[in-house]
Amino acid sequence: MSDSLLIRISGKVQGVGFRPFIWQLADRLRLRGDVSNDSAGVEIRLLQPVNIDNFIEQLQRDCPPLARIDSMTLAPFDWQSPPQNFTITGSRKTQMDTQVVPDAATCPECLKDINQPGDRRFGYAFTNCTHCGPRFTLIRAMPYDRPSTSMADFPLCPACQQEYQNPANRRFHAQPVACPHCGPQVSATLQNGEIVAQSQAAIEQAVIALRAGKIVAIKGLGGFHLACDATQQAAVMRLRQRKHRPTKPLAVMLPDIVWLARCSDESPQFALREVLQSPAAPIVLTPQSAMTPLCAAIAPELDEVGLMLPFTPLHHLLMQACQTPLVMTSGNCAGSAPALTNADALNQLDGIADLWLLHNRDIVQRADDSLVRLTPGGIEVLRRARGYVPDALSLPPGFIALPPLLALGGDLKNTFCLVRNGQAVLSAHFGSLAHRDIALQQQQAQEHFQHLFACTPSVIARDAHPAYVSHVQANRHGIRVIDVLHHHAHITACLAEHRWPLDGGNVIGLALDGLGYGQKGELWGGECLNVNYLHCEHLGGLPAVALPGGDRAAREPWRNLLAQWMAFVPGWEQLPEAQALLAHPLQPLSKAIAAGINSPLASSCGRLFDAVAAALGCAPEKLSWEGEAACRLEVLARRAYGVKHPVTLPLIHADKGTFLDLAVFWQQWLDWQATPAERAFAFHDALAQGFAALARYHCTKTGTRTVALGGGVLHNRLLRQRLYDALTPLHVLMPLDYPAGDGGLALGQAVIACARLQSVSELTER
Repeated sequence: MSDSLLIRISGKVQGVGFRPFIWQLADRLRLRGDVSNDSAGVEIRLLQPVNIDNFIEQLQRDCPPLARIDSMTLAPFDWQSPPQNFTITGSRKTQMDTQVVPDAATCPECLKDINQPGDRRFGYAFTNCTHCGPRFTLIRAMPYDRPSTSMADFPLCPACQQEYQNPANRRFHAQPVACPHCGPQVSATLQNGEIVAQSQAAIEQAVIALRAGKIVAIKGLGGFHLACDATQQAAVMRLRQRKHRPTKPLAVMLPDIVWLARCSDESPQFALREVLQSPAAPIVLTPQSAMTPLCAAIAPELDEVGLMLPFTPLHHLLMQACQTPLVMTSGNCAGSAPALTNADALNQLDGIADLWLLHNRDIVQRADDSLVRLTPGGIEVLRRARGYVPDALSLPPGFIALPPLLALGGDLKNTFCLVRNGQAVLSAHFGSLAHRDIALQQQQAQEHFQHLFACTPSVIARDAHPAYVSHVQANRHGIRVIDVLHHHAHITACLAEHRWPLDGGNVIGLALDGLGYGQKGELWGGECLNVNYLHCEHLGGLPAVALPGGDRAAREPWRNLLAQWMAFVPGWEQLPEAQALLAHPLQPLSKAIAAGINSPLASSCGRLFDAVAAALGCAPEKLSWEGEAACRLEVLARRAYGVKHPVTLPLIHADKGTFLDLAVFWQQWLDWQATPAERAFAFHDALAQGFAALARYHCTKTGTRTVALGGGVLHNRLLRQRLYDALTPLHVLMPLDYPAGDGGLALGQAVIACARLQSVSELTER
């Protein structure tokens, strides 16, 4: 009979100080045995554990801050050679079942080290421990050991080796551990490759350049930033001109948390502080202070600004020396993938940067800055990347473990999703696959994920749109392909996040976005659906309206206004609001709309926002970034928040479904004598009330009480809140941890494909 116990733990348990924590716990409880990593997680072997309940209780209660236990199994075990004490043994390679840990912001202890004169890491830009530092962006293979990371090129010095081997030290088996004597180094470099300074002197050179209004390219964890002084209007405008980014908002890094009160009006600020100072350290969208020191060019025409704190020792040292907020925007030129290597940064950012702050540690995997917003319901993730990827999501109840599956996402705001061992792992944000180098980065990342997680997909899930790059890309894999409707995936992504069971029944879904492929090739974008993981029934939504010029309608809001008024507003040419529209050469375009020439019909919620923004004069003639018109319209609407208005979007019941009446909306909206801000709010409110009424109608008709929301329009905080309030007291599922827009699409595709495969498997077994 066995007198020992084998404990297997899976989850986020590698690279987070889990083994030394187990060693210290076992030592405190006077247990004998060992602990080791393998590709399935952590394995603990205990000899005669008489106080096992106490051990398990403390293990679960006190595990390291970056760790998360997903499963724990206990089994009898026989020792061939009983141990005399408790030890940490080397890693063993077995089937991959553990999680890769996201990069984590510098912990307070390491920050103290780099600021403590006399500490051997004083001023060292690559200080880290098991509680912080790079993980995902430097891992080449699992198990997570130094030889399998980009730190393999930096042999440990005797002092670091001693820390690395001491279970009582917080740097025990911290794979990126380093110091100025043995680790990576920073250099200030000119475009021709000439190094003008190194180490702390390099940071000083960067500070001099930034204070002088120059632009510095900075190598971070998962890519490069382009930085300049966020308080200098001329410097920010110079960056915009060089990067060809005229109005898209720029993220700002604050020197420290004290600056938050000067730049933000968010209340209560303690919640914002908690998110900014979390291990993920994302960019947080927050209302700007009226007395902000940030220049007007940071977020033109907007009332929010994206703020973040330093998240690596290099950023801390730079910001401490600068003592002023810095723009931190992606290190790429317009239309190109972000630079990942020093050579690429020197080449691609020539003509943009004046100085390059580089280091000699390779970036193995791209990870952009994550972007979130605080909402009454919690943290809303708008872009999921650094700090959150590659955290895994267990599939909802009822799903079984199937062979590995890969979901490719959409073409915009692309992410992909790998499903293995009953868990979904969403990739970091890539952006538009229309750019070939971004598509190449995405394909390389797919291969890296498969290698990292030791699995090869046997099925591909993709968007049903035949013209999508991701749709065509799927054919290259030579394996089974499952096509998924765009808006079905939006709703099921929300269901999966909220762990809606596979047999949980149908929900009413509201999918609001720009465009997606419909059931019969229609272009959808404002839909009400009856949904479960297997099926999607179209119930109605916005009526389809022409997209004059096809894709050009997404870039020129006035085109959508023309199409809306031609469809729903007789005699629109006589309206006072039509003067700006009549300045365009409308005759050929009007004829094309009437004849259906290059003017496909689409029920797009995004294009309706563009039309209303154009009618109010708050949209530019041509957008310089996606969502620009809608964001300006929301800012305008918030100025008249809560105003009473007569505007509605009533329901029309037709043979093909139930639709919102845009003819009534436009008539009421145009007849109402109100300010532009009041009209902007009335549109948001009427749209929310209209879709809520549509959802309630179908909930009553189908006997359903749950509504799930999805689509990029849900990132509009005003519409999101008005819609949520209008749907009460129904059970409302709102995307939070995964983006409501196309950044979460791959998750929805993945669970739909898994449900279909499981359904076929169960039918076959019968």
